[in-house]
Amino acid sequence: MKEEKKTIITISREFGSGGRLIGKRLAEKLNVPFYDKQLLDMIAEESGFCKEMIEGAQKKAKNSFLYSLASAMGTGEAGPESLSLNERFFLAQFDTIRKIADEGSCVIVGRCSDYILRGLPEATHVFIYAEEADKIKRAVEEYGVPEEDVKKMMKDTDKARANYYSYHTGRKWGEHVNYNISIDSGYISVDDIVDLILIYTERKISK
Repeated sequence: MKEEKKTIITISREFGSGGRLIGKRLAEKLNVPFYDKQLLDMIAEESGFCKEMIEGAQKKAKNSFLYSLASAMGTGEAGPESLSLNERFFLAQFDTIRKIADEGSCVIVGRCSDYILRGLPEATHVFIYAEEADKIKRAVEEYGVPEEDVKKMMKDTDKARANYYSYHTGRKWGEHVNYNISIDSGYISVDDIVDLILIYTERKISK
């Protein structure tokens, strides 16, 4: 019996693009574990850090200067203890995501997973984006974000994601060279996007 190849898909996404739903549907179709918000619980459990502190670190990254300043402030100790809390949070995240990937096939949303799992032949890295009008419509109708708040929330969320990613990876969030495939989710259905990713992934892995 032929051994089934491991399939790992990472999803990076703009706020309102539907990336989380696409990731969830992918995991369902592949019948593999799906990791999104529960990653925080796993990172907290593995590292002993408070979940709320880890979650808050990325949100604070919308101010790139203050986040960089906080991340650069070590403790003055020697070894790993010399790292700032933000750096230690990221290392805990790194270790947890690598462990998940080692265990088998999965779909992972966000958390710099494309960078952490870069170079793995069994990993396909996807970036989901959309035009502003499409993202606003989805955020209001599907996420339940008040219309008067949606533009600010979209801007703040994506800014935090971009700054966090840039600080910890040295790469530009959303830049096409960091991903295997980038898709504008505003023109085709979620199910069609899922099928497109699966076709691409199957051919990439079998190459």
